[in-house]
Amino acid sequence: MEALVKLPPLARRGFIRSLAAGSILGPALIGDLLAETEAPSSDPFAPKPPHFPAKAKRVIFLFLSGGVSHVDTFDPKPRLFADHGKEVKADHPEIKDRPGYERIFLKRPQWTFAPHGRCGTEVSTLFPHTAECVDDLAVIRSMHTSHSNHYNATLGMHTGSFAFARPSIGAWMSYGLGTENRNLPSFMVLAPAMPYAGTQVWASDFLPAEHQGTWVVPGAEPIRNIRRRAASARCQELELAALRERDSTFLANRPGDPLLAARLRSFETAFGMQTEVPDTFDLTRESDATLALYGLKRGQTTGFGWQCLAARRLVERGVRFVELIDTGSSGNWDSHGDMMDHARLAKNVDQPIAGLLKDLKSRGLLDDTLVVWTTEFGRTPFNNTAEAKGREHHNWAFTSWLAGAGVRPGIVYGATDEYGMRAVEQPVHVNDFHATILHLMGFDHERLTYRHSGRDFRLTDVAGKVVGGLLA
Repeated sequence: MEALVKLPPLARRGFIRSLAAGSILGPALIGDLLAETEAPSSDPFAPKPPHFPAKAKRVIFLFLSGGVSHVDTFDPKPRLFADHGKEVKADHPEIKDRPGYERIFLKRPQWTFAPHGRCGTEVSTLFPHTAECVDDLAVIRSMHTSHSNHYNATLGMHTGSFAFARPSIGAWMSYGLGTENRNLPSFMVLAPAMPYAGTQVWASDFLPAEHQGTWVVPGAEPIRNIRRRAASARCQELELAALRERDSTFLANRPGDPLLAARLRSFETAFGMQTEVPDTFDLTRESDATLALYGLKRGQTTGFGWQCLAARRLVERGVRFVELIDTGSSGNWDSHGDMMDHARLAKNVDQPIAGLLKDLKSRGLLDDTLVVWTTEFGRTPFNNTAEAKGREHHNWAFTSWLAGAGVRPGIVYGATDEYGMRAVEQPVHVNDFHATILHLMGFDHERLTYRHSGRDFRLTDVAGKVVGGLLA
């Protein structure tokens, strides 16, 4: 069977490591073959307990690629409105030694803010549907990160490393917990196009290759070649017998090869997916009311609403970590030229995100599912003219939020200064963000490690602290 996802051309090593590389080998066959070279306890997909009991069992990670402006969405700044046009000084990485930015001026938001819910959290008119859910959110207004370049900041948000490839947070979760459903990958990524940093966003790097994310592309055929091609059950049995003989010899000549073992396990997953995937992505069984909740039309197979509803169906079926990346045909959130792009982009994701939260809550799934909403960095509260239409990259401050299992609901954590320039109260670095997510899933981030190149690595590297104020 051909590759199950629409991947770009890969080197041979990368192809072998792809979790999505498919076959029609059955689970029993793979188990027999691997048993010849591995102890049963080495099964990387076996369900594992976390370090301590936790309410959260799975994660839905919503990533809005390109840099969402915090001062236009979740971080109201009255002084930014009042002091529009005021000249300020900032030794900012995006404007330092940049021609035309010798002088910078404050730029007011183009949307207004209002309090919502019982908690009174202020949200701008860009996100009216999400604003209805603020009583379930822990909004972090003091996020900051270590790089203002898309590639590096995106890599950092997913791997904790801003310069070098490292395992993705989803891969760490798969490694730490195993899977609840052997017929589906434990880590899946739903994205219509490649994000900044490419496949490194969901790579397993030095972790066992089985924990790499499987990329699903919204559309009529989200995972290619998933339906069995055998003409009959008997025909498939003959194919399996032939493959067993070949692979048994191949594996015997290469005992202990981790990449080969990973490839064979991917065959097992692919076999199970042939049964599970068509039903998982068959939204025709959803009611009209549910489709409307996500802003979907019956028969629609693209859009962020489809991604959100598919994510709910995946976590229902035991997938540990589902990431949704907003890289649709409408573009990403990198609004240098015109902040009004945010209006179009928010309209595409706002109702689906709120629909996902409401749907999870109504089904009792929010009780043990952690929902994460983030971007790679914010956008500057200034520009080189006060009337500039856009905003630049801003790593000094941005907003993220958490909802669901173990999260303290209806709160705002931390704060930026009066203009949204810097995180000044209870700052939360990306490493702290990761440490907190792992804690909510039952992990001590300092103990979830993997030995590589002579030392123990972890998602938070040598930094990070759990943000206790976000915990219920």
